Parts: sequence; structure tokens; C-alpha cells
Amino acid sequence: MQLYDLDAAATRTINSLAGASAAIDFMMVWVSAIGVPLLVLAVAGQWWRGSGRTRSRHVLVAAGLSFLVGLTINQIVLLFVHRMRPYDAGVTHLLIARSADPSFPSDHATATFAIAAAFLLHGMRRLGLWFLAAAVLVAISRVYIGTHYVSDVLGGAMTGIVAAMLVRPLYREGTRVDQLIIGIL
Repeated sequence: MQLYDLDAAATRTINSLAGASAAIDFMMVWVSAIGVPLLVLAVAGQWWRGSGRTRSRHVLVAAGLSFLVGLTINQIVLLFVHRMRPYDAGVTHLLIARSADPSFPSDHATATFAIAAAFLLHGMRRLGLWFLAAAVLVAISRVYIGTHYVSDVLGGAMTGIVAAMLVRPLYREGTRVDQLIIGIL
């Protein structure tokens, strides 16, 4: 069995659950549509959190930078990789409107995993694990609704994690730039 066949089979298995329950379909479409904006709002909402404000703000900025770096990496990947969406290849049936851009990597997975990885890499374990759970749910929802292959969301997750790993040593806590940024508001 080739890797594509394994990827298509895993994708088909997850997507085959779509249509069995209107409530689950609705939830997965909803998670897919507003998961990223909700995570961004959850990160932004931490800005005014009480204790450890300086440390928290540094991590919040690092999460935002990881998000942006991850999506930038995706744009570079898209210059070289033009993967057909699984619904166009007859692998899945789609629950939402068609997308005009290529399938690999998943921007949704990149964005959410970048946020989770930034929190985890900066030692904010409790919040990081919540963000990680949300990222996994968003990634699964993208396959469930038929818009991505499993490997698309795994590639997006890796891009997000790599972005957070790149940001970690480059945006250091306590530097002048860090103090300027976290001093805002």
C-alpha cells in the first residue's frame, strides 16, 4: 500500500462519519469555521490577565508570531506544492463550500498548532494543553467536513510546531523589543 493510499483511506474513514448525525455535522462545520478565530480571541483575551502579566504577555506575543510565521511558511510551501483537494479527487464528500486554494498544508492546522506549541514551548502547560486539544479538534474537523486529507492537517500541524520552535529562540523574553511590545496597553 502506497502512502497516498494510506492517507486517502484514513481521510475516507474520518469523512465517512459525516452525514450520520446532523448534530455532529453541525458541530464539526462550526468548529472548522470558527475554531481559529476563537483561539485567536482566547489568546488575545489573555493580554489583560492578572498575575504574571509580563511573562504571559511575552508568551502571547510569541504565540502571535508563531501563528504568522507558520502561515508565511505555508505560503512558501504553496509555491511548490499544488495538491488537489480530497473532494476534487473523489476521496471525500464536502459539507461546506469549495475552497479555491490547494489542499496542502492546512492553514487551520498550522494556525492552531502554532498557538498551542508556543504556549507549551514557553512553559505554559495548562493553557498549552487546552490549546492543543482545540487544535486537534480543529484538525479533525477539517478532515471530517471533507476539505483536507489527514496528511494536510498533519503537515499543517508540523508547520505550526516548527514555526513556534523558530520563534522561541528568536523572540527572547526580557529583550528591549520584548519589553517594548509587552508594555503596550
